[in-house]
Amino acid sequence: MTLGNYLGALNNWTKMQEEYDCYYMIADLHTLTIRMDPETLRKNTLNLIALYVAAGLDPDKNTIFIQSHIPTHPALSWVLNCYTYMGELNRMTQYKDKAAKHADNINSGLFTYPVLMAADILAYNADLVPVGADQKQHLEIARDIADRFNSIYGETFKLPDPYIPEFGARIMGLQNPLSKMSKSAEDPNDKILLTDTPDEIRKKLKKAVTDSDNQVRYDVENKPGVSNLMTIYGTIEDKSMDKIEKEFEGKGYGDFKTAVAESIVGRLEPLQKRYNELIENPEKLKAIYEKGDKKAIEKTTPLLKEVYRKIGLVV
Repeated sequence: MTLGNYLGALNNWTKMQEEYDCYYMIADLHTLTIRMDPETLRKNTLNLIALYVAAGLDPDKNTIFIQSHIPTHPALSWVLNCYTYMGELNRMTQYKDKAAKHADNINSGLFTYPVLMAADILAYNADLVPVGADQKQHLEIARDIADRFNSIYGETFKLPDPYIPEFGARIMGLQNPLSKMSKSAEDPNDKILLTDTPDEIRKKLKKAVTDSDNQVRYDVENKPGVSNLMTIYGTIEDKSMDKIEKEFEGKGYGDFKTAVAESIVGRLEPLQKRYNELIENPEKLKAIYEKGDKKAIEKTTPLLKEVYRKIGLVV
């Protein structure tokens, strides 16, 4: 996971756990749309659980589970596939993007995975779904499918609303501040990984794209690189853009980048310490996801049975 994932999603999730009954899924079935080394997939799955917990998601307050361990997800997905139209899936922006990147492997799973995502959401009758702005389209199709099913069989699924934080929800790349920071970015200097060392973070910040006027000023249109670094710094330090501008008035980008780098290092240090402790304790990780798996199955099974009954399957 990247710093963008942390500041845009995880950081807000830790606040939600005090108010809501939250379910957080490791979406391992979705990764099958591209070819992955099996051992890497298993390792990444456990790493992600460790990062979730290290970032502050308390497994005693949240349900953290592995998607492939919950049989209700693919079962409900198949039912919802039968209530989803080809035209709807053809319009999905991410399908077009991923098909262009993986032209040698345009499989049916890549085409229909928004339906599995809809099942992931609708199985829990959730009120809110924390999504990035680029994922709103997937939530919209989930709502459309649910509404269609409800109109045929009566009230069955809730139509959840998106939860998109107003600030810090979109962290951009360090080398390309016009695009979201992505773990799949080819340039390693474009992203900060949550597992990067302090020296790696400092080097990446020094190379971060800015501009030539050497003024720390928030202007997304004309100063996207500087504005992105200000967003990162402001989110971590809980400072407004005006306050940051005053803090670095008369100072150059060197001082500013150093401050941003040290802010990131300071925030990630306790996270990385906790992450390393968890990775070295696989039994602890297993206990976390087994507890979450059990709760997720118990939560979703009654709804699946209701869906089966309504469409005429024997239950």
